[in-house]
Amino acid sequence: MPVCTTRDGVDIFYKDWGQGRPVVFLHGWPLNGDAWQDQLKAVADAGFRGIAHDRRGHGRSAPVWDGYDFDTFADDLNDLITGLDLRDVTLVGHSMGGGELARYIGRHGTGRIRSAVLLSAIPPLMLQGPANPEGVPQSVFDGIKDGILHERSQFWQSTAVGFFSANRQGTQVTKGNLDAFWYMAMQATIEGGVACVDAFAATDFHEDLKKFDVPTLVVHGDDDQVVPLDATGRKTAQLVPGATLKVYEGGSHGIALVPGDKEKFTGDLLDFLAG
Repeated sequence: MPVCTTRDGVDIFYKDWGQGRPVVFLHGWPLNGDAWQDQLKAVADAGFRGIAHDRRGHGRSAPVWDGYDFDTFADDLNDLITGLDLRDVTLVGHSMGGGELARYIGRHGTGRIRSAVLLSAIPPLMLQGPANPEGVPQSVFDGIKDGILHERSQFWQSTAVGFFSANRQGTQVTKGNLDAFWYMAMQATIEGGVACVDAFAATDFHEDLKKFDVPTLVVHGDDDQVVPLDATGRKTAQLVPGATLKVYEGGSHGIALVPGDKEKFTGDLLDFLAG
């Protein structure tokens, strides 16, 4: 099983498919690298090298007790990139993975990075406040933590509905999408699940976004019920010089997995890689 051992001794599992220019995928919470299987195959088939790791405490990576903050996640990613000696990399981050992407550039720069894709991503800031009225109230994050601690299996089943906008008329979400979400979520540690909520709720990525100096694609659904478009994607596209924003009409938070939007995003990603 391919693993990268981080500077603090944590084993990070990763997939490494294909050959060519590397494309590194960063998964959302509470998922793991399996969420990117369709895109991994697509980029490998197109002549790229697709890589996706499981964040610490998620999937097949070490179920550690601590380190659930974005500085640590960014340093774990740096250990993977330098350990594999990856260069000219395109980073693709979904949701919380978009925060990991932003903090990586903020801490480690773009010396090894060619371009970036932020999908339904949390930067620049999720938490609602006077300077971010479009954000999510603290009470919502408190409710998420309570749900995990009370009965996480049922909580994950219920959460999958809003994640994929399965509560909308005409949805193309499948039972398989909902089941896959639950299965991946149950592989995450309960400590990581709760600690990550505090991390993605309150971490401010404004300063990280100022350090972007590579081509950047921002993709977001206008029916994202988890990460509000107006608080995140629209602001990020304004903050990153030259960024391109693509808004998917009716798009959920789980764009990369839902039939229809999945194929559209994969096509947009391949076009961006070829550009």
